[in-house]
Amino acid sequence: MKKYFNDISRGFLAKSARLNTANLGLKILSGIIISKCIAIYIGPYGMALIGNLKNFINAVQSVAISGLYSGVVKFISQIKENLSKLSEVLSTVFYLGFFSSFLLALLCYYNAETLNELLFFSEYRFTNIIKALAIVLPFYALNMFVFSIMNGFSKHKYLLIINTIGQVLGLLVTVLLIVRENITGALLAIVISPALNLLITIVGIAFRKSFISRIKLSNVSLSVVKTLSPNMVMALVSAVALPIVMIIIRNYLVAEVGIYQAGYWTAMTRVSEYYLMFINSLMLLYILPRFSKIESKSAFKKEVFWFYKSIMPAFVLMLFVIYLSRSLLVRLMFSEEFQDVEHLFGYQILGDIMRILASVIVYKFLLKKMFGHYIILEIFLFVTMCFSSIYLIDEFGLKGAVMGHFVSYLIYFAIVLLIFNNSLFGILSREELEETNP
Repeated sequence: MKKYFNDISRGFLAKSARLNTANLGLKILSGIIISKCIAIYIGPYGMALIGNLKNFINAVQSVAISGLYSGVVKFISQIKENLSKLSEVLSTVFYLGFFSSFLLALLCYYNAETLNELLFFSEYRFTNIIKALAIVLPFYALNMFVFSIMNGFSKHKYLLIINTIGQVLGLLVTVLLIVRENITGALLAIVISPALNLLITIVGIAFRKSFISRIKLSNVSLSVVKTLSPNMVMALVSAVALPIVMIIIRNYLVAEVGIYQAGYWTAMTRVSEYYLMFINSLMLLYILPRFSKIESKSAFKKEVFWFYKSIMPAFVLMLFVIYLSRSLLVRLMFSEEFQDVEHLFGYQILGDIMRILASVIVYKFLLKKMFGHYIILEIFLFVTMCFSSIYLIDEFGLKGAVMGHFVSYLIYFAIVLLIFNNSLFGILSREELEETNP
């Protein structure tokens, strides 16, 4: 185990980890401050409305950029010395992202009334917020485009600085708007935050302006789209389906239990997002790169069980401390009005443990390019989550939402184990045994 952590402490990985940790810490701190302001100035009903808008924005932004940028960073890092190929990639991604975001912006703008009914119900009218979202959507796509270029060229220091400025600026604007305009201000802040990140675009262009001339419509290539299409589809399925399921569950809670209870559930999901950021960051920075080098069943088995024995106990211990401290955390992050959130921690934490246990194994789908398996499994997960949550809400009320979260990820983990049963628990060949025990 010491060898693994020595790997983390050296070279590029250590630098990336430090930069990522700093940005992650600031992001969590900003989120906690914003959550506190929402709790004090708006209350649980505002938390529910904000949750719906955030989920919708996440889905719309993913569609707007066509799921492209998930594979662009790796692509650029591989072909950055080949200027001709680089021109094709930049041109294709830029124009595809621009046209898709512009088309989606028009759809949002001219269907603002319908979207208002979906997100804010009949008693709340925030059509202007949705129209504002439509206006800033192309700017978001442009920001992500430049962000991907800078990431592909390993400009991590600049990205950290820009992200820090964006986080601080976004926090200040959000707090000011919440204090002055309450729920309207909070919703507006969520919408305009991507536009504030125009700093990323400006600085990115300043450092990579030599590549702007290479972005031409004539350089758009279908072969680039074909190469990126698996990543596009996978990114779209995960990034769009989950927010939609969250909106469906939240709307069902509002209809059957009440908007305040939907706000409590949203608050619980926010807490979950914060602690999951740490483990997901570790997996992206360290676990996935190690898994990418795996070529045999024995090596895959060794890495998975190492993660379960070395990382998971620390993660579970952290979650146990969070569970014991839930009363203090709720008062610290929200207010006394959110005391009902305390009763939701148990099933939410159990579900998140199942989620991480499964995610480590599911990486093999990506590494083996088993894209069809991955998409089918993800769709099954979200359908299970939707129907199990609705059924359990009918049976147990508010707690049914987090029970559905646990049940769906438990089934998901069980299916993943069934699929990879032979890789994890099967009998190894003589060669694989020799590799495991040299």
